[in-house]
Amino acid sequence: MKFSVKRLHTTSTEVKFFQLGNKFLSFLIATSLFLAINGALKLLFSCLLFNTFTLTIILAIFLATYGVYGLNKLTDLKEDIINAPERARLIKKIAPVFKLSVLFAFILSLLLGFLVNLLTLPILLLPLFSGTLYSVKFSKNLPRLKDMLGVKNMTIALTWAVTMALLPVFCLVEKDIVLIITIFYFFFLKSLINTILFDVRDIEGDRTSGVRTIPVVWGRQKTKNLLLILNSTLIPWLAFSYHSGFFHHYLVVLIFAIGYGYWYILQFCKLEKIGESLDVLVDGEWIPVVILATAFTLF
Repeated sequence: MKFSVKRLHTTSTEVKFFQLGNKFLSFLIATSLFLAINGALKLLFSCLLFNTFTLTIILAIFLATYGVYGLNKLTDLKEDIINAPERARLIKKIAPVFKLSVLFAFILSLLLGFLVNLLTLPILLLPLFSGTLYSVKFSKNLPRLKDMLGVKNMTIALTWAVTMALLPVFCLVEKDIVLIITIFYFFFLKSLINTILFDVRDIEGDRTSGVRTIPVVWGRQKTKNLLLILNSTLIPWLAFSYHSGFFHHYLVVLIFAIGYGYWYILQFCKLEKIGESLDVLVDGEWIPVVILATAFTLF
């Protein structure tokens, strides 16, 4: 009997710990802190591919990502009430403090960028510029980028790719244009796939709000086929990279990233209700990638 009571107590503690951890993760996702962390990890991986490292720029991109996607959370409350009601309620609840933190984060990111190189400022401002065009409707006669089929996906992917491919370059003595373009393509494709996949999750809310995304117009099956084709272009990209003498040290890591992409495309395109697991496993992709890359760097 004593054993049963003890076991019940342990189970109850584990459940409370799990619930607390789940609430904390939900908070990180809702406020874009989780995305900011993974944006920093993405830049860290880019630095490893370039064989360089700069903590200041990584901190700057963390703050810039939080600022831009925080702004997007504030402007997308209408859609999020349908797609992610709990997230929308949290943002509404903390709106005054959240707005100040978003503004402070972006200003600090620019100051950090300035300390590295004045030329980093246009790149750090690019996400804010494209994020504003993406989220804000300036006129009744002019649509937001997110209301135009495919345009918002290309804009997000290009913004991420430019940021990931150019920010580490300021720390390099010798600049290889082929290497820069190769890294640009990798981050462009990964970002394009991910942003379309998130549209699959938000298909009902976007359809209700009149937002024309690729999944809304093409449907779930055709979108899945498109994503699989896009991910497959990274196979010849990897062969070209290896032949050019790039990334030999991280070959296993890149194979893992491509394989992981196939997995989450197949996994999430078949689910009607996805929830926060998409954020964790897709945005969180860079956690195992960076762990693997760091291991190969150290050993």
